[in-house]
Amino acid sequence: MDVHEYQAKELLASFGVAVPKGAIAFSPDQAVYAATELGGSFWAVKAQIHAGARGKAGGIKLCRTYNEVRDAAKDLLGKRLVTHQTGPEGKPVQRVYVETADPFERELYLGYVLDRKAERVRVIASQRGGMDIEEIAANEPDALIQVVVEPAVGLQQFQAREIAFQLGLNIKQVSAAVKTIMNAYRAFRDCDGTMLEINPLVVTKDDRVLALDAKMSFDDNAMFRRPGIADMHDPSQGDPREAQAAEHNLSYIGLEGEIGCIVNGAGLAMATMDMIKHAGGEPANFLDVGGGASPERVATAFRLVLSDRNVKAILVNIFAGINRCDWVAEGVVQAAREVKIDVPLVVRLAGTNVEAGKKILAESGLDLITADTLSEAAKKAVDACATAKTQH
Repeated sequence: MDVHEYQAKELLASFGVAVPKGAIAFSPDQAVYAATELGGSFWAVKAQIHAGARGKAGGIKLCRTYNEVRDAAKDLLGKRLVTHQTGPEGKPVQRVYVETADPFERELYLGYVLDRKAERVRVIASQRGGMDIEEIAANEPDALIQVVVEPAVGLQQFQAREIAFQLGLNIKQVSAAVKTIMNAYRAFRDCDGTMLEINPLVVTKDDRVLALDAKMSFDDNAMFRRPGIADMHDPSQGDPREAQAAEHNLSYIGLEGEIGCIVNGAGLAMATMDMIKHAGGEPANFLDVGGGASPERVATAFRLVLSDRNVKAILVNIFAGINRCDWVAEGVVQAAREVKIDVPLVVRLAGTNVEAGKKILAESGLDLITADTLSEAAKKAVDACATAKTQH
C-alpha cells in the first residue's frame, strides 16, 4: 500500500524526522489560505500522486506570491499527471501540498527497503540526491552507500554515523543526520514499511537536515494492525477495478493482454497466465477468486474482467480441492446468465466432483468452450481470442 507525500511526512514527523512546514489543499483558495498560514514568501505547490518524478513532469511549482500559488494549484488540480513511473495514463491530481520552500545547500539520498533476498532491511544512501536511485545505481554504482540491518538488534547508532560521515557532512550536520537516519528507520520498522525513500534529503545553510520529499510503501498484510495507516489509502490512485475487487475480497491486477483470467488460487492463476503466454496469447489480468468461488464472487469476477474493453476471450480455470466442481460450475452458469458475456468463454474444471461439474456445464445451454487440461484450455482461449479479433 502506498501513501501520498504529505502522509509519509506526517508519519516521519511523528517519529522525530525534521520536515518542512506544509499543509494540504483541495482547491486553489485552500492553497492560498495554506500559504498565508505557513507564512514566508516562497512556497512549493506539489501535486499529490502515488508516483515519483513529479518535478520533471511539472508537478512541483515554486511560487513567490499568493497569486502564483493560486494559479499553480488551479493548474494542477483535476489534471492527470504523467511521469515515467505512472505510464501514459497518468495519475489524477485531487490534492496539492503547499510547503515552505526553504533554501538549502546540498541534496542527498536516503532510502530503506525490505530486501527479500537477504531477508533484511537495507539502508541505501548517496551524495547524489535529487536523482532516481536506478539512475545512480546505473551511472555511479560506487556512489551508493549500503548498510544491511541485523534484525536481532536493529539499526545501530554507529552505522548511522558511518552513513552520515560517508555522505560528507560536517560535525554539526552529522549529529542531525544520525537523528534523521535512526528516526526514519524506526518509522519504517514500526509502521511495517516495505519501502521508504527520502529524495532529496537536504542540508540547509544553518546545518539542519530536512526530508524535502518522502515516499512510503507498506505491507498490505500488516494493515490489520495499522488502522491509522490503512485509512490513508487513496483508492483514486489505483486501478478502479482493483479497488472494486478488494471490496469483494478478490485479488485482481490489470494487465495489457486480451485474455481475461478467472482462477482460484494465486499459484494456479500465475500458471494459467504462463500457459496463455506459452500458447502465444497475452493475459489481460491476474484474478484469484479464492477458495470459495460462490456464484456471487464469480459474477463479480466476470464483471471485473469484462470491464476491460481489451478482453476478447475469458478463461475460467478452477481446481477444486476445498471447493467442489459442481458448486463452481453452478456458480459459473449462474454468473454467466446474470452477466452479459459477449466474448468466447473457455472453462476448465479439475478436482473434486469434476464429472458432476462438467455435466452441469454441458446441460446449461450456454455457449461454452470446455477443456480437460490447462494447456488445452490456454490454446483454446488463444484460438478463440484470435477468432474474435478477426470477426471484429
